[in-house]
Amino acid sequence: MTIVACSRCGAPVDDSNQYCAKCGSKVSYPVPQFSSTPPSYSYTPTPQPHAVSRGFGQMFGLDPRIAFLTVIVDMMLFGGDVLSGGLLVFLSIFVGAILGFVTYKAQMKWYGDDRDAAMIKAAILGLLTAIPVPLPALLSVPTGIVGLVHNMRKK
Repeated sequence: MTIVACSRCGAPVDDSNQYCAKCGSKVSYPVPQFSSTPPSYSYTPTPQPHAVSRGFGQMFGLDPRIAFLTVIVDMMLFGGDVLSGGLLVFLSIFVGAILGFVTYKAQMKWYGDDRDAAMIKAAILGLLTAIPVPLPALLSVPTGIVGLVHNMRKK
């Protein structure tokens, strides 16, 4: 026994009947049939874009000019903080923010970083410069050397 749908009202009709029990119209064949099993759907996930690995130098390197600028600025700020007894901390915060912005722009233009990578590197350098300790020199010199090697390999 197959169940079919009425072509006029869509009500289910047994294929042994010639008339629809709901509207009374004559059932004409072929009529779309209801299936007792639901249709099978296959799920094919769309591939998500993955970040392209651009190597150690691109990931961890700084443009050498920015690394040099960071060392010079931090030496000047740290010396001023030591001599003033910490009264120039607000100047360090302001200069750290400016150095972060300069790093962001330079990393995108000179080093070829994307916005996210440049923003992360800029935030790290800006924060480390604002802290009144000589930390940026410990990080910017090695990353500047990595950047220099990276730039020499690109050419």
